Amino acid sequence: HTSHARHLVEHLVRRYGPDVPVDLGPRVLVRAPIVQTVCGILPCTLGDFDIALDYLERELTHLTSSLHMGQEGDHLDFESKTLHAGMIDSAGMEIADIAQIIALGLPKGDPEAPLVDIGLGVIDSSKPVVMCVGHNVSSGVEIIDHLTASRLRGSVEVCGLCCTGHDIARYGQAKIVGPISQQIRFVRSGVADAIVVDEQCMHLGLLAEAQAVKAPLIATSEKACFGLPDRTADPVEDIVRDLVLGRSPGALILDMEKVGQVAPQVAIQVAPRRRELKALPSREEIAGLAKRCVKCGRCRRSCPNDLPIDVAVEEAGRGNPEPLSRLYERCVGCGRCESACRSDLPLISMMSAAAERQVKTERYRIRVGRGPILDTEIREVGAPIVLGAIPGVIAIVGCANFPRGWREVPEMCEEFLRRKYIVTTSGCSAMAIAMYRTADGRGIYESYPGAFDMGNIANCGSCVANAHIIGAAVKIAAVFARRNLRANYEEIADYILNRVGACGIVWGSMSQKAFAIATGCNRWGIPVIVGPHGLKYRRLLLGRRDREEGWYSYDVRTGKRIYVGPAPEHLYYAAETKEEAIVMAAKLCIRPSDTTKGRQIKLTNYVALHERFFGKLPDDLHLFVRTEADVPIPMKFKIMEYLDRKGWEPRPTRVDITLVPRLVRRRGRVG
Repeated sequence: HTSHARHLVEHLVRRYGPDVPVDLGPRVLVRAPIVQTVCGILPCTLGDFDIALDYLERELTHLTSSLHMGQEGDHLDFESKTLHAGMIDSAGMEIADIAQIIALGLPKGDPEAPLVDIGLGVIDSSKPVVMCVGHNVSSGVEIIDHLTASRLRGSVEVCGLCCTGHDIARYGQAKIVGPISQQIRFVRSGVADAIVVDEQCMHLGLLAEAQAVKAPLIATSEKACFGLPDRTADPVEDIVRDLVLGRSPGALILDMEKVGQVAPQVAIQVAPRRRELKALPSREEIAGLAKRCVKCGRCRRSCPNDLPIDVAVEEAGRGNPEPLSRLYERCVGCGRCESACRSDLPLISMMSAAAERQVKTERYRIRVGRGPILDTEIREVGAPIVLGAIPGVIAIVGCANFPRGWREVPEMCEEFLRRKYIVTTSGCSAMAIAMYRTADGRGIYESYPGAFDMGNIANCGSCVANAHIIGAAVKIAAVFARRNLRANYEEIADYILNRVGACGIVWGSMSQKAFAIATGCNRWGIPVIVGPHGLKYRRLLLGRRDREEGWYSYDVRTGKRIYVGPAPEHLYYAAETKEEAIVMAAKLCIRPSDTTKGRQIKLTNYVALHERFFGKLPDDLHLFVRTEADVPIPMKFKIMEYLDRKGWEPRPTRVDITLVPRLVRRRGRVG
């Protein structure tokens, strides 16, 4: 994300100048809280971010150097460096999103940001269609600006996939196709007349897929050139002519303004030539393709989610495509099954074609990314979060590599909303949450408000907007607790770990950037739960609740070391099922400094969820009950009976806890 921030800031400085003020509106006075805390500077203009980026890039260079042969040799120091890299990444995310907010006029913490359409069915294929894929919004903005200046805005459809879709929707009247898992499906549908890619989260076979439907592909970043000729210095007319006539499958154009001119013209001229062109088979052709299956089973063995593709294809060969259509929602669109297939069957296309009716009617509503959390919102919820009256903040973020389909993500989200948690979201997970209907037939964003408050869901935006979720925790320390932010990371992270009940869920973890986001949260004292695929990162940060000596902290008022219990128990945890993740998230929102009322509320949720999903009381419940006043009143009888069996004894409640000796008040003696 730091590289993304560097590219974005350099482009915006060239386009708008370095003096664009860092103005996030009258209700945001704590500007760039992560940059202030990590870098020790308060950025006032767009150009000031260059100072912070210099520091971030220098740190990343040293961290990369430590990976070389003959360098670091201790596993704990490697973990320390990993956490440091995550914190650096969180600062890079903040720079990227604030830069595009102030320069492009994106929403500045708007709790009532507008609802826009999302889904494959919302694209008007009767118009020329430009599809933007990736994370850097610069090219998409230039396309929209060129169309507006040329008075063609209503004549060309501009849509986006992945985080670019989020950000162009924040900028103007653009539509969102969906998460990263929709890339191959949408290209093969033949709807996109021109494809513009920038950086991150692009399918590596995108150029070949575009060629199959004769859609020109324009690359706009040095980080993803796709082997295309560099046409940056060529005249617009020459580039357009070559792409329209098919002399080249695409072009690399590093000038964003030129991309804004080329892409719409190419789409307008190419659209009539490829009106009927698509790579999806008809329902009749599905049966013929399925009969070529040799029943080797490689498709299922290669599928990361072990989908019964072989069984569905066999049924399709008998004239029943229904099992294939049922796989559509659970498929993550990676294409590994097609690579493994001995008969070269277009399995993703067959699933999409079998579910054609669903694809054409996919139309949902999503609230566009609101940007930062307002200081006024922090003032309202800071005390309830720290004291425990609000049970916690749940951040549902990350990629679309969901283990059992995208429905699990909105189901988790709705569970926490009903229980009055604050839910924040971003990226592909925010899109997955939109693609779901509640019991009354409405979408989650239509059913719940967008403020940062209990029972609300705040969509902050694209992946770089995750910085605002971390920033909200930092702001609680600054606005509610009046802690100094400038170059004061240690104290702020200690405050968040011990007082702010927050937990992240990265259910579809796939990319290194998702790992960086999760590790950044860990460095700030926020636990993260990943889905089953998160185990592939080969790293967990698990606590040992059986080792009492590891759960001692300092009482700020007396300086004495006291047992605070395993709260939070883990920093980085992999859950196998949705139910396990929900229960664990409720537990990881418990903090050592909870008041008795706050602990009651958190234990109510933890115990109720554990009983609902696992049919019994948690076996570690006694570790979180400090005094009888912590016990939820409706469950008091059975919990006290359980505690008696465990030989539980009360211990003093402390609400001012720290892990940092220097934060102990002077009259208290450390020890």
